[in-house]
Amino acid sequence: MGKLDGKVVVVTGASRGIGAEISIRFASEGGSIVCAARTLREGDHPLEGSLEKTVADIREAGGEATAVAVNLARPEECESLLVEAQDIYGPVDVLVNNAALTYFIPVKDFAVSRWIRSWEVNFHAPFILSKTVLGQMIPRGSGSIINISSGAAVGPGRGPYEDNPGLAGGTCYGAEKAALERFTQGLASEVYQFGISVTCLSPSLVVPTPGTVYHNLVTGMDDPKGEPPSMMADAALLLATEPLDFVTGRVTYSQQILKEFGWITEGQGRGVTLPGTGFSEI
Repeated sequence: MGKLDGKVVVVTGASRGIGAEISIRFASEGGSIVCAARTLREGDHPLEGSLEKTVADIREAGGEATAVAVNLARPEECESLLVEAQDIYGPVDVLVNNAALTYFIPVKDFAVSRWIRSWEVNFHAPFILSKTVLGQMIPRGSGSIINISSGAAVGPGRGPYEDNPGLAGGTCYGAEKAALERFTQGLASEVYQFGISVTCLSPSLVVPTPGTVYHNLVTGMDDPKGEPPSMMADAALLLATEPLDFVTGRVTYSQQILKEFGWITEGQGRGVTLPGTGFSEI
């Protein structure tokens, strides 16, 4: 018996990386997965990965999944995604807000159009998707919303600063993820009365994915300094399936939460050997 038998799950950013891994893991536990992203077919995006590939991997393993191409920068497409998911499988039980758009550009060089678009995907979309899915969760008195954050939410602290070009350009992305963490705890407090869990999860270490390789955050998919995407998938599964009072409002890190619940025995990185954000302590 799987942990998600009979459950309907929507995962955004499911064409590659962490989103694809979460989709595959959740399907292995019996969930019916709506895999959402812009990249429907291989070759539609410069980076490797596509919704068709994720869905094919799930079905090959005996799971159930459907691909839905969506532009999360458009509010009406965020809303229609949840309607389509309900039409396909029924009311949504788990929403994983994983999709991200990153531009590592210093503020002085940041085009306003890119700044706005980044906020649309990384912060406005989770708000709209969460607001919309609550209409399916509240009447049933249950549900789980998992927001995927990043160690980028941890700021550089106050000056003086050393000249470190390697850290340049993360201000926008870090601010979006910090906002997402605050949004998580606020929403968690609002919907606790309805039996709905809202949590926020970041990798303890950088996860090698096509995106992190492209942005030179890791040297390659086998970079030993990173953590396997399976850790994020397992941690997301834990947050989606543990009782409400054990997890809701948690802003946590993959290896921290897995170690705390005994899913792994040792851990490292954010939340374990490195500090997290202030929200992770509240």
